[in-house]
Amino acid sequence: MPVIKPVYTAVSTAPVATGGVITTSVNPVVSRYFAAITAGMIGATVTTIPAASFVDDADDPITVLPALTADDYANVYINGVLQQSALSTLSTTDLVLAAIDISVGVPVLLEIASFSNTTSDLTTPPTISAPTITIFT
Repeated sequence: MPVIKPVYTAVSTAPVATGGVITTSVNPVVSRYFAAITAGMIGATVTTIPAASFVDDADDPITVLPALTADDYANVYINGVLQQSALSTLSTTDLVLAAIDISVGVPVLLEIASFSNTTSDLTTPPTISAPTITIFT
């Protein structure tokens, strides 16, 4: 008995997504720390400002500086002038400034902005159509 194999031809359309709303909330947290350069901080090739030399916005002393994450950035201002990021290195224990001409008493501002408090929510789901398949015999 012969086997009959049916052959079908079909066409289809891909599903289509329409609408949908994603709401993103960005709530940055900015922290500022202030210090004044002392003679003991100035070295031959770098100036090292220990964390304990800084005070925060409320003029409270701090013991450690924040550790930067991928969602953070830091700005360093010396005597009110923004510095290139390559001229400083920040750790939780100190801020190290590259060999720049700096004097005793010069104010240093460390500004850290954190964007880790960012959320995205699907507030309105998209409408997705069903694919259509047409079979020709």
